[in-house]
Amino acid sequence: MAARAEIESLLRARKLDVTLTSAAPWARNRRDGAPTGMVSLDEALGGGLPRGHLSEVVGPRSAGRTTVICRMLAAAAARGEAVALIDASDRFDPASAEASGLDLSQLLWVRDSGDATRALKGMNLVLQAGGFGVVALDLADVPGSAVRQFPQTTWMRIGRVIEGSQTAAVLIGAERIARSPGGVTIALEASRPEWSGAADRARLLRALTLRPRVVGGKI
Repeated sequence: MAARAEIESLLRARKLDVTLTSAAPWARNRRDGAPTGMVSLDEALGGGLPRGHLSEVVGPRSAGRTTVICRMLAAAAARGEAVALIDASDRFDPASAEASGLDLSQLLWVRDSGDATRALKGMNLVLQAGGFGVVALDLADVPGSAVRQFPQTTWMRIGRVIEGSQTAAVLIGAERIARSPGGVTIALEASRPEWSGAADRARLLRALTLRPRVVGGKI
């Protein structure tokens, strides 16, 4: 109850408490995808992340997971949508994200320090609150053994919370975790650490073009 009260307080402080009981569809009732801001990926997805579904972005360290999720959040914020990041390992860098174009005033950042269970509860509360365009749960630095302890029914419940809503929920991990039947899996390749700048952006575009291996959903 204390955790829920804290989340609700944060939502009210940011005037994001559209509802604290369900993830009801937005009034404008848009049924299109949530564009990621990356042309090649949006083309592969048929427009963007499926709204009302749970998807995942997976890949090894240095594969571009942080870049991808920041671009997704930034694109949603630029459309005027509220976005949320549940940061299970307290690894999000707000300054870098803002420099990449993310409007932090549109972001609800829920921080933790490695407790996957508490982070999952935080995501569930945010999704139940409703009114978000994109909600991401970053489990990339949480040991795989801890993530695998969650039964599949855990992710099924998450999917039901947002079913029919305009929220696109995303899990970030080193390996595949889960997605809802209408969601997608975006699998990224590892990059070479020495690449940077324009070369790194080109590498990321190649990875998104050749291998998100977007699975499920529209593909």
